[in-house]
Amino acid sequence: MCGIVGIVGKSAVNQRLYDALTVLQHRGQDAAGIVTAAESELCVRKGSGLVRDVFQQHHMLELKGDVGIGHVRYPTAGCDRASEAQPFYVNSPYGICLAHNGNLTNATELAEVLTREDLRHLNTGSDSEVLLNVFASELQRIGTPRVTQADVFAALEAVYRRCRGGFAVIAMIIGHGIVGFRDPNGIRPLVVGERDTPQGKEWMLASESVALDSLGFRLVRDIAPGEAVLIDESGRLHAHQCVAGTHHTPCIFEYVYFARPDSKIDNISVYRARMRMGDRLAEKILRERPNHDIDVVVPIPDTSRTSALQLAQRLGLKYREGFTKNRYIGRTFIMPGQQQRQKSVRNKLNAIDLEFRGKNVLLVDDSIVRGTTSAQIIELAREAGARKVYFASAAPPVRYPNVYGIDMPAARELVASGRSDEEVMQLIGADWLVYQDLEDLIAACKHEDSQVAEFDTSCFSGNYVTGDVTPQYLERLQRERSDEAKQRGRDGRGTLKIVHGG
Repeated sequence: MCGIVGIVGKSAVNQRLYDALTVLQHRGQDAAGIVTAAESELCVRKGSGLVRDVFQQHHMLELKGDVGIGHVRYPTAGCDRASEAQPFYVNSPYGICLAHNGNLTNATELAEVLTREDLRHLNTGSDSEVLLNVFASELQRIGTPRVTQADVFAALEAVYRRCRGGFAVIAMIIGHGIVGFRDPNGIRPLVVGERDTPQGKEWMLASESVALDSLGFRLVRDIAPGEAVLIDESGRLHAHQCVAGTHHTPCIFEYVYFARPDSKIDNISVYRARMRMGDRLAEKILRERPNHDIDVVVPIPDTSRTSALQLAQRLGLKYREGFTKNRYIGRTFIMPGQQQRQKSVRNKLNAIDLEFRGKNVLLVDDSIVRGTTSAQIIELAREAGARKVYFASAAPPVRYPNVYGIDMPAARELVASGRSDEEVMQLIGADWLVYQDLEDLIAACKHEDSQVAEFDTSCFSGNYVTGDVTPQYLERLQRERSDEAKQRGRDGRGTLKIVHGG
C-alpha cells in the first residue's frame, strides 16, 4: 500500500506536494519521492525514509515548477532499496514519470514481454516500473510528435488490456500534464479535487480526500473504475472511460485499517464506517455473551479508536485509553520481517497499569493479521495487572493472502489461516476472542449514496475479484514475498522476482 499525489498548479507545487505526502505518510513509511517539471527541466528528489527525512530545504528549492507528482512507499519483498523509490521515470516517449499504488497480478509475464517484444529495459524489480513501461510502450506505438489527449487515452485503453490487478496511478507527461487512472474494479482509491486561485484553477489527484482537505482543495469526485483523467498544463480536465462494463469493488481493508478516518473513499466516510463496525461488533458480543463481565473497553491505538468508542457506548461500558503510543514507530504489520515486528511492539506501546489492574478488559483492534502484535499486547495487559483479557477484532479473520497491494502475501504467516477462532484465541493468549462477521463488516461500510454494492474482501473470503488469481499464482507469491523471501533479499541470497512496489 502506498500514497500518491499529483498537482497541476498556477505556482510552485513543491511545498504542496511535500505537505500532501506528510498527510499520506500513514500509507507508506519506507521511502518517498517528488518529481516536478519546470518547462522542459525535470527535477527529482527521492530516497528511503519518512517524508521529513528525505526532503531537506535545499532539496525543496531544487524542486521547481508548477506541475509535479509525489509518492510514499511501503515495501514488500524485493522492493526495499532506495533505487526503487518512486516516482519512476522513462525518457521516451516525451518523458514520463509515474507513481503507483497497488499490485499488478500479471507483472512477471508483462516484464518478459516488455523485454522480449517491446525492447524495453527494466532497471528494478518493481511492478510499478513494469506499468510505467507498458504505458510508455503504448504511447510510443502511437508515435505522434506532440501527444494529444486522444493519444493518451488510446494508449491507456491498451494499458488496461494488458495490465491486471488492483492499481491507482498518477503519471506526469513532461510538457503536457498529469494523468490519473484507476483499475477496472476500483480496488485502489484515487480522488480528484480543485481550487480557484487568482491565477486560475488548480487541480490535484490523491489517494485520499484528506490530502485535498489539508491543501484547501475541494473534493470533486472519485476517479471511476476503469476511468482515466488528463489535466493539461493549461488547467483543463479531460476524462475518458477506458474500460466498459466495470465492476466496482473497492478494497474493504481501506476502511478497516489503511485510510485515515477523516477521508472519504468512493463517497463513504471512513470514520462513519468504523463507527458502524463498532456498533455491529457490540451487537455480536451481546448476542454471544449477554451476561459478559467486561469492566472496561480499551482500544489498541490508533486505528481502532473509533470502533472501540462506539462499541463501548453501545455496551454501556467505560472507554479508557490504556496504552500510550510512541509516535515515532512505524505501523507494525507493514514492517518487513517477523523479528522486526516483534521487537517494535514493545517499543511502540506502553500500558497504563491504572486502567488494567484487577479489571476484566476488552481490547479492541481493527484486525488481526499475523497475530504477533495481538499476542504481545495481550501480554502487556496482563503484565499491567488485568484479571482477564478479552480481544475483539473489528474485522473478520484474515485467512487469505492479499494480492492487490497489501503486505499479506503468505497464508502460513496469517494466524487465522487454517485455524478456528478458538485456536487463534489460544495462540494470542486471550481469555475470549470475538471477530466481526464479514456480512456485518460489509454492512458497516455500505452507504446509500456511495453506489458501491460490493467490496473486495479477498483477504477475508478468498474471493479475488479480478478473476485471475490461481493457486499457482498464490504459491509463487508466497515464495517471492514471504518473510523468508524478504530476509533472503536483505542477506543477498537468491533472486527476487518482479513484485509489488506500489
